[in-house]
Amino acid sequence: MSRTYFGTDGIRGTVGQPPITPDFVLRLAHAVGRVLQRTGERPTVVIGKDTRISGYMLESALESGFNSAGTDVVLLGPLPTPGVAYLTRALRASLGVVISASHNPYEDNGIKFFSAQGTKLPDAWEQEVEAALDEAPAWAASAQLGRARRLDDAAGRYIEFCKSTFANDLTLKGLSIVVDAAHGAAYQIAPKVFHELGAEVHGIGVAPDGLNINRGVGATHPEALVEAVRARGADFGIALDGDADRLQMVDGEGRLYNGDELLYLMVLDRLAAGERVPGAVGTLMTNMAVENALRARDIEFVRAKVGDRYVLEELHRRGWLLGGEGSGHLLALDRHTTGDGLVSALQVLQACVRGRRSLAQALEGLQLYPQTLVNVRLAAGQDWKQARGLAAAQQALEQRLAGKGRVLIRPSGTEPVVRVMVEAEDATLARDGADMLADAIRAG
Repeated sequence: MSRTYFGTDGIRGTVGQPPITPDFVLRLAHAVGRVLQRTGERPTVVIGKDTRISGYMLESALESGFNSAGTDVVLLGPLPTPGVAYLTRALRASLGVVISASHNPYEDNGIKFFSAQGTKLPDAWEQEVEAALDEAPAWAASAQLGRARRLDDAAGRYIEFCKSTFANDLTLKGLSIVVDAAHGAAYQIAPKVFHELGAEVHGIGVAPDGLNINRGVGATHPEALVEAVRARGADFGIALDGDADRLQMVDGEGRLYNGDELLYLMVLDRLAAGERVPGAVGTLMTNMAVENALRARDIEFVRAKVGDRYVLEELHRRGWLLGGEGSGHLLALDRHTTGDGLVSALQVLQACVRGRRSLAQALEGLQLYPQTLVNVRLAAGQDWKQARGLAAAQQALEQRLAGKGRVLIRPSGTEPVVRVMVEAEDATLARDGADMLADAIRAG
């Protein structure tokens, strides 16, 4: 059964355009509340948000929709997405709700949900909610209406949780760290986490005004962090995105490290601590150098579809703990149930502190393969798979790569675009190969 409203990570869109309108969000909350009522117990949901100005409007609509279905609400205020997942579990709530569009600009917003266990919900649950949206509302009687309250210490509880994921015998004392919170949900929380573990912290992207989330800062614009680390002479830089579930890091030389490298370092740290790591999960886009380096250590590596949701599903399927994407969504399932930029940063810092090494020293020997990505826009009705010269061009390129590179051609799930990625030890071969395949698609 297809879904009308839910995408790969909740419901998202431009504010003021369906479905991100207050009337729809009220209906959505009412429908979710009715689905929760089917368990036979009076449900309670927790609601957190990032710093977008539209968050106030959507929060009010959610609160009204849930209350109208007889569901109690606990308002958490601005809180990272993984913080909402944690508090859903810690407070024994029925459901966690996040108002955020992650790394998107402020004009966008979205709604996503976590189960009582702090995990992403299955497709079947989303389909049940969409079916409830098609039903007539069933307003609770006055005596059964839900109540709302605000949890004043939500940020403090989450800060303590983040700190608990860092090794008790280690400290960040003596380290200078620049933290970029993208003017987002972690703007108050992130600097406190690292400061309370002993670091000297300098914050950027910590002055939200409702309109500046992700603008020129954060994990999607790491150049601001690189500049700040160099200017401060800091040891590390940490960049989060608007809802703080994504991470990029910078070393003292101003060199940027992506999620592929950070995942590899997290694996190395577990091995150094004597822990068994049977395998790790990446995506179709994970750099081949990481795959080769893991397999050289007899660690199995599996690729999932692009999206942290699919990485998580593969980890659960195999009973493994570590996975992630180059974009910075990293998972350590023995630390948290979902991807968490702060927890991931602490895992990386833990590896560096434990080994008394910089990021460059800790990752010495890992040289990422150059990757070239070309987006090819399709004409209306164009079937790119039928391009006459594509198969021959791809076969010729793969012969030239001779197992020392990869070709990935995949359609976008959101726009009429085909993404062509070529990875090779030689940067020129990667660039020329991607251009050749893109030209073959355009020629039809």
